[in-house]
Amino acid sequence: MSKKRLNEKRLHYHHRKKHRPDPEISLNELLLAFLGRQKEPLSLSAVLSGLGLPESERNVVKETLNVLEKAGKVSRIHQHWQIAEQEDQLRARLSLTAKGFGFAVLDGNIAMQQKDIFISASALNGAGHGDTVLVRLTNRSATRPEGEVIEVEKRAYTHLCGTYMSDRNMGTVTPDSSKLPFTVRVKRSDALDAEDGMAVLVEILDYGTPQRQPLGRVVELLGQPDSPQVQIRMAVQQFDLPRSFPADVEAEVAALEPLTEAKGGRRDLRYLKHVTIDGATAKDFDDAVCAQKTQQGWRLFVSIADVSHYVRPGTALDREAYQRGTSVYLPEMVLPMLPERLSNDLCSLVPDQDRPAFTAILDFDEQGRRIGAKFTKSLILSHARLTYDTVNSVLYLREKAARQAHRKLLPMLEKAKELAVLLAEQRTQRGSLGFTIPEADIRLADGKIASVSRLKRNQAHLLVEEFMLAANEAVAEHLDKAEMPVLFRVHENPAPEKVRDFIATAAAMGVELPKHSIGPAWFAEVLAKTKGSPAEYVVNNLLLRTMQRARYTPENLGHFGLAAEYYLHFTSPIRRYPDLVAHRVLQNLLTRKKTAPLLPAGETLDTAGGFLSGRERVAVEAERDAQARLATLFLRERVTEEFDAVISGVTAFGLFVELVDCLISGAVPVKDMQDDWYSHDSTGHCLVGERRGRTYRLGNLIRVRLVQADMFSRKLTFAVAS
Repeated sequence: MSKKRLNEKRLHYHHRKKHRPDPEISLNELLLAFLGRQKEPLSLSAVLSGLGLPESERNVVKETLNVLEKAGKVSRIHQHWQIAEQEDQLRARLSLTAKGFGFAVLDGNIAMQQKDIFISASALNGAGHGDTVLVRLTNRSATRPEGEVIEVEKRAYTHLCGTYMSDRNMGTVTPDSSKLPFTVRVKRSDALDAEDGMAVLVEILDYGTPQRQPLGRVVELLGQPDSPQVQIRMAVQQFDLPRSFPADVEAEVAALEPLTEAKGGRRDLRYLKHVTIDGATAKDFDDAVCAQKTQQGWRLFVSIADVSHYVRPGTALDREAYQRGTSVYLPEMVLPMLPERLSNDLCSLVPDQDRPAFTAILDFDEQGRRIGAKFTKSLILSHARLTYDTVNSVLYLREKAARQAHRKLLPMLEKAKELAVLLAEQRTQRGSLGFTIPEADIRLADGKIASVSRLKRNQAHLLVEEFMLAANEAVAEHLDKAEMPVLFRVHENPAPEKVRDFIATAAAMGVELPKHSIGPAWFAEVLAKTKGSPAEYVVNNLLLRTMQRARYTPENLGHFGLAAEYYLHFTSPIRRYPDLVAHRVLQNLLTRKKTAPLLPAGETLDTAGGFLSGRERVAVEAERDAQARLATLFLRERVTEEFDAVISGVTAFGLFVELVDCLISGAVPVKDMQDDWYSHDSTGHCLVGERRGRTYRLGNLIRVRLVQADMFSRKLTFAVAS
């Protein structure tokens, strides 16, 4: 077929599927116009879908894109296409360091594998941390490209938190982030009578210039900076996290009616002894489980709150949930993705209440291998709200009082325990990584930090995790084989150079490394060899740094960490938007409505993958920031005290340590190690004293003394105890 005839056929198809284009428009112009409207690069499949072109045109479109790339009109990043930025200009988000320089970070899934662009302090041109900027490349070095800011497209901060101090004519607010190296001038009349040293929220009225500081006005008095609640409030503000829902969203939620009947194809599963198993303080119960013994082996019911019944595309509620992307969990505070009436009531699988659910019915043989999977909308009844500690007492500690109190559920729970063991064995055999990264548990009481300790995990946590992983894998495989577009949770293979670094570091620590080929099973064996040893914590962290960051994408690239060919998130739609997408896709498959909307208007799975991965990263950063604030506040009154610590990092600057009991991190500067002159052995990952030969090696346990707790930088400085 001639190219002219093919072009005519393409335009005819485009007319049938979309709006009729100008017949004089060539494919080149069509592609340029379409890509020019996109927020981030698109895959070839997304381009075809967006233009309404059939799969048969893939080669022609790809050939045309290659021609446009050679002409410099489009650019390609890891097989994703975008309009070429003119004059080496790139749109990026600016990330500043406390030292004044920064890096331009390209957002989205594609940019995650790109090198950030170094921006010197003199090349910022008034841009601040978090701003969306246009950057001109000045050096295309493969090791570290450099650039300069030529335009600030969007300011990251319209409001910021800081400490107020008065002056004769003007007050000043010093931002509480070391990444914002300026002060905001405030007129005395705009200070709301703030007292010196008080934490305030200030609105930026004028961003100033490189020569003139910004001007603002105080809009809220937060309180004293040494209050844990004020520090959490400042963390929320720093990451611009919403604390309330818009009025139109609240109105939509108020009008929702609870579903209490099994109708419209919804299966009545209230006869099953479902239970929820969560933490003691949890309020949103989005998963319930029930296990049975069968002639073939086992049957597992994983019933997940049917959020999709209430949250529909095209509503203000759905748009707000998408923009939030995920719930954010801070010490004794939750910023939910959904309003409380949904997250804690209508959707929550509370005990003794009929609730709509989406149930995965999974069959396993006697060895725990999945031999069947069915999915259905359901109506369930949770027979008990159990905690991890309760299940641990019943099943693993076998405490008589706990078993007697839950005797009616014992047969089902015992079957669940047996099945969970088999599922864990199956995952171990295929090489799934069993990370054991402990988490800090921060408790508040009477307006103060009561304790910071290791979050306790027990066998019941692992039981629930096995069931959730099994459901997520089954749904992912079912949708992928049905060729239903969805957001997969992918975890790509680690970069070879990072693997080499890990091997060298682990060997220097004396870890015995497996001899077989490197893959998930190899890493799993390393973790198993160090389990229970002093090196366990460090090896787990080193291995985590070796891995690529998990993300959401419509391409099924597998999950390296789980050694899983198929994986997505399905089991937590109350707190994660990608899970809600999976529910909608699965329902479309079951009802054969393959074109029903999945996302808010204007969004595609490509753009949603990058955006929701970004929202997840913001949530993680906010949680870490809040923990760092409270950890510093907790230790501020304990200067000179000594602690047991593990060396988690060694550099020429000094040692990085993690306190064993409370998982708080800090540093021991080498300049303060006065008992000897220490040199850095980068190969052996240690500091070695030149006169006495004392060695501080990665993974060693040491005793440290707290020297300083800096609230501004959230940094803790220690010294080696004598």
